[in-house]
Amino acid sequence: MSDVSLEQLPASIAGNLLDIGAVNLRPNEPFTWTSGIISPIYCDNRLTMSYPAIRESIAEGFAQLIRAHYPDTEVIAGTATAGIPHAAWVAQKLNLPMAYIRDKAKGHGKQNQIEGIIKEGQKVVVIEDLISTGGSSLKAALAVIEAGGDVQSVLAIFTYQFALAEEAFREEGIELQTLSNYTALVEEARRRGTISESDVSLLQSWRSDPQGFGK
Repeated sequence: MSDVSLEQLPASIAGNLLDIGAVNLRPNEPFTWTSGIISPIYCDNRLTMSYPAIRESIAEGFAQLIRAHYPDTEVIAGTATAGIPHAAWVAQKLNLPMAYIRDKAKGHGKQNQIEGIIKEGQKVVVIEDLISTGGSSLKAALAVIEAGGDVQSVLAIFTYQFALAEEAFREEGIELQTLSNYTALVEEARRRGTISESDVSLLQSWRSDPQGFGK
């Protein structure tokens, strides 16, 4: 992975996700998400845990981003649950402390929302697997801020590039960077011939208006 530059990361990671079926594109037989959204894409980045070479490429990609843009990072914090293993691999690679952030505080014991140690003022990078609307990732980042941490950025494996998510991060003043994205994935699938040229415009229309897709 060390020979893949930051500029090459989006296409490289998109190819990895396609290779193992972590991302499926079905523009003509769309999926229905739990939210009710009709979608031509389904993403399950949890599959990456089962492929050592690919999870290593993801960890190294995150490490490259951190070294390049957030070299003063002091803690790696994963979102529960999907961000936890990737945060652990990145923290190990960078020899940094790790913590993880629950969706909400436990209802028993110390009632922690953050497990591990984040000290007042420490610079923290939050690791996530997928950005959809961005709500859960922002909630995790804001929990770190409330605990006294200084969030440098949220880093994720993949984003659907919804304008709603990008605006939400801007409004909170929290940076977002991802290893790959929807645009890179569609282009990689087109390059491989797994989708047709006519599929590309259909896939692009979904990203622009996910609520209106298939109606």
